Amino acid sequence: MSEHALPVTVIEGHEIARLVIGTNWFLGYSHQSAAKSKWIKRYQTPETIAEVLEVCSAGGMNAFVAPISEVMTEAVGLHEDRTGRKLIQVLTPGGATTEELMEGIDRAADLGATFCLPHAGWTDARISTARKEIEDYPRVAEYIREKGMIPGLSTHRPEAIAVGDAAGYDIAAYIQPLNPIGFLCAVETDWMSGVINRTPKHVICIKPLGAGRVNPPTGLTFAFSNIKPIDMVCIGLLSPEEAEEDLAIVRHIFANERPEVELQYTRSKAALAGR
Repeated sequence: MSEHALPVTVIEGHEIARLVIGTNWFLGYSHQSAAKSKWIKRYQTPETIAEVLEVCSAGGMNAFVAPISEVMTEAVGLHEDRTGRKLIQVLTPGGATTEELMEGIDRAADLGATFCLPHAGWTDARISTARKEIEDYPRVAEYIREKGMIPGLSTHRPEAIAVGDAAGYDIAAYIQPLNPIGFLCAVETDWMSGVINRTPKHVICIKPLGAGRVNPPTGLTFAFSNIKPIDMVCIGLLSPEEAEEDLAIVRHIFANERPEVELQYTRSKAALAGR
């Protein structure tokens, strides 16, 4: 593997690096506190986001997962103008109703998305394990195809994967949380890993660091160790430095090496550091 290469998976002819760019730390969804979310929104601009995207794409990351967002659209445009590198868009429109979702699908198509995976807020409210169906999904998937995009589902409930597979729905990929502390995982992590490994479909595993609750070597090692070779891990990034560090960690993981990171020294660790 070259210095900047990352392993890839292929979904309907599209090569996607197995480390995908997440956007919660760009758009202000901290999953920690209202104060932190407000700070992210104030700090992040299309300019600062584009700086992170440049490091990501230079390191081999070629896709991102995002909701419909004007800020993200502008940042992606800046990135492409500066680097000439296009990023594959995996967009996750939502809506309280299927009609609202359809409007989001239209917008995703207008933005040039390759993949359109309705958000968990829409998906998870429509899962019926008794009827073994996801309400309205067949016509939603058909509409996504009509708009020239590849369909799938974003979910926080592993039942979506079980029901979607059993129903034989047109699903190219799922989005599902996976991390070692079970943050936003609906069942124990060993169950979650089992569901991901049993589906023949691609899975994009989000929140590998539990929204900042787990250190990167721990979370990324766990995530890649508990998924299939065709699956991906999507990680949120706040800065170019984080992007560089996480890319280095993942390269070590795929080289079967222990990830090397600069440990954070504090005075309380003086004895451990031999000082």
